[in-house]
Amino acid sequence: MAISVEEVSSSLVREYLSRKGLKKTIACMDEEHPRTEASINNRSHLRQILHLDPLYKRSKVEHSPFKTLLEIIVKHMIEATNEANARSVSSPIEINNTENDMTACALRSHIEAIKPSQTTLLVPDQPESVPNNQSSLVAHDQKGQTLMASQDPEHFNAPVTESTKRKKTSRIRRGMMPGPVASTPEESIKKRQIRKTEIPQPLPTNEEKNVCGSSLLVSHFDKKSVKSTFLKDRSNDFQGSDALEGEQLTLQTEKRVPSLTSLNRSNLNVSEMVLDDIDDVEMQSLSKISLNRDVTEQSWTSCPMDQQTAMELKVVLLGSSLNCFSVEWRNQGFTFSETHDLRYGIVQKKGGPCGVLASVQGFVLKKMLFETSDPSNTFNRLKPSNSTRRKCLVLAIVEILWKAGEEKHAIVAIYSGTKHFIPVGQYKSEGVLEKIILFNVDNRKDLEHFLDQHIEQFETEVLGCLLLVVSAVLSRSIEKVREDMDVPTTTLIGAHGYCTQELVNLLLCGQAVSNVFDNDMELDSGNGNITLLKGIKDLCEIGFLSLFEHYNICKVGSHLKTPRFPIWVVCSESHFSVLFGLQRELLISHQKGQEFDLYYYDGLSNQQEEIRLSVCVGGSALSCQDDATELIPPLELCIRTRWKDALVNWNDTEPIL
Repeated sequence: MAISVEEVSSSLVREYLSRKGLKKTIACMDEEHPRTEASINNRSHLRQILHLDPLYKRSKVEHSPFKTLLEIIVKHMIEATNEANARSVSSPIEINNTENDMTACALRSHIEAIKPSQTTLLVPDQPESVPNNQSSLVAHDQKGQTLMASQDPEHFNAPVTESTKRKKTSRIRRGMMPGPVASTPEESIKKRQIRKTEIPQPLPTNEEKNVCGSSLLVSHFDKKSVKSTFLKDRSNDFQGSDALEGEQLTLQTEKRVPSLTSLNRSNLNVSEMVLDDIDDVEMQSLSKISLNRDVTEQSWTSCPMDQQTAMELKVVLLGSSLNCFSVEWRNQGFTFSETHDLRYGIVQKKGGPCGVLASVQGFVLKKMLFETSDPSNTFNRLKPSNSTRRKCLVLAIVEILWKAGEEKHAIVAIYSGTKHFIPVGQYKSEGVLEKIILFNVDNRKDLEHFLDQHIEQFETEVLGCLLLVVSAVLSRSIEKVREDMDVPTTTLIGAHGYCTQELVNLLLCGQAVSNVFDNDMELDSGNGNITLLKGIKDLCEIGFLSLFEHYNICKVGSHLKTPRFPIWVVCSESHFSVLFGLQRELLISHQKGQEFDLYYYDGLSNQQEEIRLSVCVGGSALSCQDDATELIPPLELCIRTRWKDALVNWNDTEPIL
């Protein structure tokens, strides 16, 4: 079968989108440009067709190999072009309009980008003769005009007329002159005045300086990290843009320092972008840029993670700044199950972060089951579409972080891939915290908008779970997290990488308290000393049940046992899972003989089918299950801490022992 250029090109784009994790973009592409039998879905086959194996192997051994074939091709073409340009600059060449001359074609298309230091002049009239003693390049465009790039600008001093200025500006805006262009001193002054007018430089207030805590200050970035972070952020920004319209945006290149406050993604007009260069003096004044906002006045400030904050985070999470996150934590994100009856469930890869996943799962189910436009269609909501469950994940994270920030603000940790500090002293680097940027959002609607555009960071199988924990801790603040605990030296991640009760409580109720009973409790420690044990202050949205209560080790209060929604995080055998019902009425009805269904989900158990438990409150048949010779599933014991004397029917499902 003949190879189709269109199908190979489409497959190359799909491979790029897949490796970048752009699932929504792939879905849109498949809808607008469906796959055919000729589509190539195998990456190795695609490499063979394009003869990319040598380039692929060469890229693999590099320090920072590219992940996609498209990037490898682009890198190869850029290197080939640079080599051709280097050879062309070494000796003067006059380009003729010969179709078979490949060097002439390459130079014609790249004549204006040969060397950034060269000056490109647009001559509107007929080409002039070039002196023999000058080292210059001459090319003809389609209109017969001449583009000249002189290696020595002093040897070429063509007069700059008003017509030249107009045509040059027109060509820049149309994208015909992407390279650096010569400008008069008057134009340079005018450009700087426009930039100062369009981009005000307000001094940071004390609140902005302290927005991420005492150790998080808005600081200057190094040029390379800012440039790579900004470009990466912009690539994500344009994925969800439905309409690119708004005011003209002037982007500062090479030495620019963009503000990492989120850009107004819907108001960028790509056709109006102008690339310009700035000097070091202007760079200092652009360390914090304020862009025009839309009607909703979206605003969030940002700052890179610094070493002091990273050390404090490691201490409160792991107990020491020399400890590192386990592989189970680093490789866990919030990905959903593709099993038909369990599409609502978040999958856990390995043991460890189950408390975080179960807590987020509870809020996802709340959004999915009880906060949709059609509450009567409950059963179908357990089989959500990809877009629905992604939206529910966004709203779940918003609620968790907003509650942790006392409904005043939230801090979102975003992985930039670039180090923002060089670790020194008593800090063990693992390439996680030092590559994080913190965004402070003071409006819940803006928080939802921000997370909607960065949700891929949490969905990915790398660092998604850790980013949420860091965001929740910093939204609450490290100082308040320590104040919440009975013992300030308690860690949020305990032995063997398990979540502690403090971390689960932080996600469920916004406070990292150590207990699950209602309110605080004072204990007499003797000698007139009082020990304060801190509990749950208010009624929670998502509940909590524990096997330890069955063994009289703890007491779960009504704030968690009877939440606002019939969803409970269940702690059984040092593992957290989720139990939920579909009717809110079961929270208020306590009649003997009441019957209802509960659904159980465990993301770690490789569950392949729906587990529906039929519960009957009270009954004479209970005595037959209390026989000491018969094992009672721990989940049933947890259910009985909420509904005393409950009988549980597993409906032909194998009981979990």
